[in-house]
Amino acid sequence: MDLATTRTGTPVSRQPIERKPDTPPPLSLGMIRFKHIIVALLLSVFFFFVFCFISLHGYIAWVLSNPTVAPLYSNPSIAKGLKYEDVTFPALDGSRTMQGWYIPAEGSTKTIVFSHGYGANREESWVPMYDLAHYAHRLNFNVVMFDYGFASQINKDIATGGKKESQQLLGAIQFAKEKGAQQIVVWGFSMGAGTALQAGLVTKDVDAMILDSTFLLEPDTLYHNIKQNIDLPRQPSLEIMELLFPLLNGTGLNQIPYAKVKSEDYPFPILFMHGTKDDKAPYPIAEELAANQSNPYSESWIVEGSHHELLFREHPREYLRRVSAFLGNVQLAEAKEIEQSTAVKP
Repeated sequence: MDLATTRTGTPVSRQPIERKPDTPPPLSLGMIRFKHIIVALLLSVFFFFVFCFISLHGYIAWVLSNPTVAPLYSNPSIAKGLKYEDVTFPALDGSRTMQGWYIPAEGSTKTIVFSHGYGANREESWVPMYDLAHYAHRLNFNVVMFDYGFASQINKDIATGGKKESQQLLGAIQFAKEKGAQQIVVWGFSMGAGTALQAGLVTKDVDAMILDSTFLLEPDTLYHNIKQNIDLPRQPSLEIMELLFPLLNGTGLNQIPYAKVKSEDYPFPILFMHGTKDDKAPYPIAEELAANQSNPYSESWIVEGSHHELLFREHPREYLRRVSAFLGNVQLAEAKEIEQSTAVKP
């Protein structure tokens, strides 16, 4: 301890002087307000961009649920000279009434039900559907052509990726049965093909399917198609879309049985046709579906360089040749089953 002396000579101890640390001067009230304003502005900008991002996804989900569909411009009589009937029938679950055409083939108990794609109606001009209906009629098939709810000109409904549409297709199949069909073939295109596969999970009234450019709504194909138009990140875009779909059209992706469809071995023969340049439904989907089938008459035709729903336009002769051969095999299989069922056992 340091010692010091007073004037009188008395020693005293010298204590070290403690220095208080320097403290910043207090912020002025104006500076505090300025910082609060900056934080508020930054948060406002952040939440504005979040709102815009979610709103963009909401707009995409709304557009996908409400496709623009052109009105009917013709009919089987005008387009191909085919006699037809304007018909209505209920969806199998009774949720709505469907409108369509029935083209009878005299004395025939075979019927083809066409299942059109997303954003189209029963005419589906880019296929073109009238040509295939005329071809089916020449093969002595009755033909059912109808509009899904999202394509209706009378009581338009939302598109649900097959949830509602499969019930509507089942209604068309029931209508064909009531018209006397003993053999029913569903000929589907794009989402109409995916809808046919969903309907095929629950019906025993289908004898065969012809599926052109099969589109199955699932997370992968949904994101694939969104990315074709706008480059959004996969996450969180898919999660946001999965949350918005039930709000906008009442259907969640988990309500579409895409996993079961992709693993199902259907009891009836299926002809899968798909192009390698399909930019809406990548062709490995068709290859995977075809690989699951054990029916000896099921087959696939993967067309190098062909595009979505344009296989018939791009390869008309081969397309019809393959369809004709497939339908011939289906009828042959049907005849064998009838022969076996009526054979008298010794």
